[in-house]
Amino acid sequence: MSQRTLLAVDGNSLLHRSFHASARTGFRTEDGRPMWAVRGLLSQLSAAVDRVCADAVVVGFDDPAASVRRDRWPSYKAQRDTKPQTLEEQLDAAVELLRGLGVVVAVPPGLEADDVLASAAAYARTVGARAVLATSDRDSFALIDENTKMLRILNGGVDASPLLDPARLEMVTGVRPEQYSDLAALRGDASDNLPGVPGIGPKTAARLLAAFGSAGAAFADACGDGARCRAVVGAAVTRTLATAEARRTWEHNCAVMAMVADAPLGLDLARGIGCLPLEEPAVASTFGRLELHVPSAVRALTGKEPSAPRPVDVDASWRPSTRRSTMRHPRLPRRPEPAYVQETLF
Repeated sequence: MSQRTLLAVDGNSLLHRSFHASARTGFRTEDGRPMWAVRGLLSQLSAAVDRVCADAVVVGFDDPAASVRRDRWPSYKAQRDTKPQTLEEQLDAAVELLRGLGVVVAVPPGLEADDVLASAAAYARTVGARAVLATSDRDSFALIDENTKMLRILNGGVDASPLLDPARLEMVTGVRPEQYSDLAALRGDASDNLPGVPGIGPKTAARLLAAFGSAGAAFADACGDGARCRAVVGAAVTRTLATAEARRTWEHNCAVMAMVADAPLGLDLARGIGCLPLEEPAVASTFGRLELHVPSAVRALTGKEPSAPRPVDVDASWRPSTRRSTMRHPRLPRRPEPAYVQETLF
């Protein structure tokens, strides 16, 4: 029996991308509910299942009401504007529609979709499955290993997005997956209001990690004679790394960025909870109501060929005529041959 694949989807990440990418459509259901971002999420979910041949699916969302990270570190994401009302409505609608389809949706109390992906990767190993994480968030680079790949959702949709394993991640970022948390903590993350160590961007961080293996080893060298650090990143960055403030920044970012790997998911693959296929009527109804392509969704999510359309307004007695036409077209007049080559050119 081949190893099963668990697809874990970052619902917040994909829905946010669709909210902005498809806002010009302004798609709403007949009762006026905004649904353009939900359409994008469902479309990408179906495409991701098809691409990675998923056997089971879980979709994770941030807890909209509480955050253990904000409670512990009030500055975390403090710079972000309030979500538009139409985005809030579609986050709620996405959870409702996905559960109506039979998809397991995880919204762990006080946690985020990143934690769902980390927990899904850990859960997959316990049941002998491989994991694929579908998200546009770079934080999940740290979760990649020999049993976990990441479908990095970029512009162009699922089909245009890379499927990253440890080797491809190192080729793209210059660091191994187990080093990525150090790189992110050194670089910082402006979107989460987490400043990095001054003077250290992703390329400088990658050089340090390539030379020392870990940020801790780089700090230790900088606080000693600093000879290796100076050879790798120069004297100015070495002096920065030798300060207590630089180490505190790195340690703070590591703590905030750490993902929870034991969040409740609601999965039980042994009992079929979270497993595909979904029910065809639910898939056809939901995707049809949102004016999405039903046949491809049915194939991906149910493993069946969609039901053939019922004939409408068809005259079953119609047959093509067998009478031979008596119409004859007149012969076209034959043009005279040109007398000289010049007549064919001018």
